Amino acid sequence: MDTLTLPLSHGDDFAAQLVSVLPPQRQQHPAFQRLARIITGLLEAEDLPDQLDGWHRLSAWLLAGPLWSDVYIGAEDVHGPATQRLAVLIDILQASPPLAAHLRVALRALLEQTDACTLLAELGIPGDRGFVSEFADRLARRLLPQPRDDHELAHLLGRSFTRDRDLRLVMGLQPATFQRLLELLFPASEPEMGAALRRALVDAFRLLLARVSAQGLSAKLRSRSPAGRVAESPFAMLSARGEDLLQAWMAGAEPGPALAAWAAAVGDCRSHMQQISRRLESEGISVDIVYGLDVLDCCLIRLQALVALMTPGPQAAASRLSLLRQLARAARESLSLRHLVRRNLQRLQRRIVERSGKTGEHYVAETSAEYRHIWLAAAGGGLLTVGTAAMKMAVAGAGFALFIEGLASGLNYALSFLLLQAFGLILATKQPAMTAAALAAIIRDRQGEERLDVMVDYAARICRSQLAAASANVALVAGGAYLFDALWRLATGHSYLDRAEAAYVFHALSPVDSGTVFYAALTGVILFLAALVGGWVDNWSVYHRLPQAIAEHRLGARVGQLRMIRLAGVVSRNMSGWATNISLGLMLGMTPVLGKFFGLPLDVRHVTLNSGILTLATASLELPWVGSGLFSLAVLGVATMFVLNLGVSFSLSLWTAVRAYALPAEDLARLRRRLLDRLRQRPQDFLWPPRRS
Repeated sequence: MDTLTLPLSHGDDFAAQLVSVLPPQRQQHPAFQRLARIITGLLEAEDLPDQLDGWHRLSAWLLAGPLWSDVYIGAEDVHGPATQRLAVLIDILQASPPLAAHLRVALRALLEQTDACTLLAELGIPGDRGFVSEFADRLARRLLPQPRDDHELAHLLGRSFTRDRDLRLVMGLQPATFQRLLELLFPASEPEMGAALRRALVDAFRLLLARVSAQGLSAKLRSRSPAGRVAESPFAMLSARGEDLLQAWMAGAEPGPALAAWAAAVGDCRSHMQQISRRLESEGISVDIVYGLDVLDCCLIRLQALVALMTPGPQAAASRLSLLRQLARAARESLSLRHLVRRNLQRLQRRIVERSGKTGEHYVAETSAEYRHIWLAAAGGGLLTVGTAAMKMAVAGAGFALFIEGLASGLNYALSFLLLQAFGLILATKQPAMTAAALAAIIRDRQGEERLDVMVDYAARICRSQLAAASANVALVAGGAYLFDALWRLATGHSYLDRAEAAYVFHALSPVDSGTVFYAALTGVILFLAALVGGWVDNWSVYHRLPQAIAEHRLGARVGQLRMIRLAGVVSRNMSGWATNISLGLMLGMTPVLGKFFGLPLDVRHVTLNSGILTLATASLELPWVGSGLFSLAVLGVATMFVLNLGVSFSLSLWTAVRAYALPAEDLARLRRRLLDRLRQRPQDFLWPPRRS
């Protein structure tokens, strides 16, 4: 291939010479004229901002997507759509040594005027300020304009990788192609080309060592790490091992012994982090501690990548490419709020789901005896809800101020739910959030076809248990409400609800001319949120060792230590349920009030509660009303509540559990198909339990 001597001028002539190294059928593309203008502007740039803009335009051209729909056969290898533009540029530079030399001069000028230390030591690694401060800082950087920082090389990388599709080039790049690019830009005959990067690597390595020591020896991690002196901590010893390795590399000595000591120190740090993580799983999750462990993990990964650059060998190009991919991905994620939240809250989310899943196991019947128990417990729950419905209507008709009305309604609900918990009764709408978590835990713990079989069986058990609880709830709350209204008539001579209140109930429950459909779905969301609150409070209680604090309280000297220990056990067993019930009651009571206050269409429609209210309204009106279309619409509204309350709550809880356990989507798709097959073949499994387990 002929060597080109390219003039540094604008125009079509330069573009034509630029692409003359390509096959004729490949040369007719308007992108090459733009490439010619970009390279000319880059080489003619005099000050640093113009140079950075020129390199940014060149990277944007390389990341712009494929030039041709088929593969490109370059000088030495074949390239797919993601790497076509880079392959073309490499072929052009190889065909024109003068142009490659000019580009190296421009690159060296850029590296000498900028600092790569922040790029290597900080990009993609969370700050030391904590999760909340990091979240606020990222949010501010997304919302507010940011000044340029031209002396930081990380700024150029951050400008280049702002979208997911910008990562296709570095992710699709092969080590051999990357090695060709390095030989063009950093030839062995010009060692001064990499001098600035080597200085930055040394500084970045020492900064990362300092961060590991500071984070690993912080009070929040030290208090949960295995006992030992600070000097014996692997995070303290890592700095010494890292400095030995760095000195050996800088002196050009054999890194073998220092490298072995370094690897052992990193292994000790990893083991230490795993022990802290296990204590978190058993003693409660703290987002700040999870954040600190994440910082340590990111620092160790980056240190290992830098050590790979210091280690000579045939994998040098692959190590450099791996670091480049890390930095490109980090630049893309450096402003991502979703990435920050997902990395740091996933463990807390999993902890909450696990607590909900343990509770959900009690709501699923396997044997006929358990099935009967659910019927009886749900029947008791329906009878108790009669009093809740009657009190709800009394509060609504009392004429209280909005806040007092919402608070009174919320306390009424909360007290009812706490009584359900105390007496072991069941309310059907509280089941889905718990059972979905238990379902996802089974997917996590089992593998292969056995997992799908167990999942289908468990889903059938959930369905029949849910139907049994809902049927018993509705049947008993309806019958109980009729009995309550009859007793009220005997005592007072009139129905519990007057005609206007009863008529309002019929209209409000209609799914056609009211917001019942939306309100029922919103209630499903509230049921899901209450389960999350319960799991979070339970985790908070364990993390802060509240049961232990109660058991060891000085009040035990007066009332007896054994009583305090028993009280601690009660708190430990019931904290999650108390938090769920109180938060659910207050949210159900205050949501309509907040809707009126803010002028938003917010209200709640709870299937069991509204079944009782509808029964009270029906008992208060004459028989002709019962046979009217309004009654049919109200019944349809209650059926809609049943589907949406349970369906929305179950779906959100299952979605949360799947995200917490990072379960693959294809497994869920296969589960859906197996469920449909079972429903067609044996629908009775979803309705009642088999005669034999």
